[in-house]
Amino acid sequence: MNLGLVLIPFAGLVVGIVLLWGVVLSWPHLAVFGGMFLLTALGITVGYHRYFTHRSFKTFRPIAVLLAFLGSMAVEGSLLTWVADHRRHHQHSDEEGDPHSPRTHRSGIWGMLKGLWHAHMGWLFSEPPANRDRYTGDLRKSRSVRWMSRLFPLWVIVGLAIPAVLGGLLTMSWFGVLLGFIWGGLVRVFFVHHVTWSVNSICHLWGTRPFKTKDDSCNNPIFGVLALGEGWHNNHHAFPTSARHGLRWWEVDASYAVIWAMSKVGLAWDVRIPSPAQMAAKHR
Repeated sequence: MNLGLVLIPFAGLVVGIVLLWGVVLSWPHLAVFGGMFLLTALGITVGYHRYFTHRSFKTFRPIAVLLAFLGSMAVEGSLLTWVADHRRHHQHSDEEGDPHSPRTHRSGIWGMLKGLWHAHMGWLFSEPPANRDRYTGDLRKSRSVRWMSRLFPLWVIVGLAIPAVLGGLLTMSWFGVLLGFIWGGLVRVFFVHHVTWSVNSICHLWGTRPFKTKDDSCNNPIFGVLALGEGWHNNHHAFPTSARHGLRWWEVDASYAVIWAMSKVGLAWDVRIPSPAQMAAKHR
């Protein structure tokens, strides 16, 4: 199943490029791609990661369900599986037991390349640990979380159907349905996947490390922007429960901007951010 989730979006990218040959890609399809990318990526960053995994803020149950729905449409696994893997990553970061560290394979150039491949997507084909459920005991108490996680395959189908329908409605053509499905569905999933996986791989190899951590997490400005704030990875590993990953004014963090906006209209509260004293204590 994981192999299919990796290869099918890539096939969609190839088909999309082929269909572009001699065809002008109109603004509706670009809008569907951009909108679906932003919504589902935020489902991962704000929902799966900062809310469900680290509990960095609180919100109403309907908002939590919406975040779980958007994150599921990113096709990165069910909610409980994703949270379990990420919590395990923090417990064993860059050590034995980390599901996707590039460091555990490093020995020379070839070892580094093997580690990079493993951290980026090779780990998806590894046997999951038998004790994965112990990382999500708190979330399993919630009926809505169990329900959203169990229906993951349905949300994947919905996430592919929505852009197809939008593409058809915006162009009033069956070809628009096809392009909406390819660009807003398959190609969008491809880009969301590789941006997210780059945080696991590239952000543990290249970047700056302003804070003291037990691992090799790095701040990478490219993925700080592309991954909607997740690329400030050293900041995140220094303060895992912080809702804000871009801790300095110039560290763009679109995900935190969404959380901040939610807090201003009463949709989020108890937003956790490290104090200046806490940051100074961990600064190198």
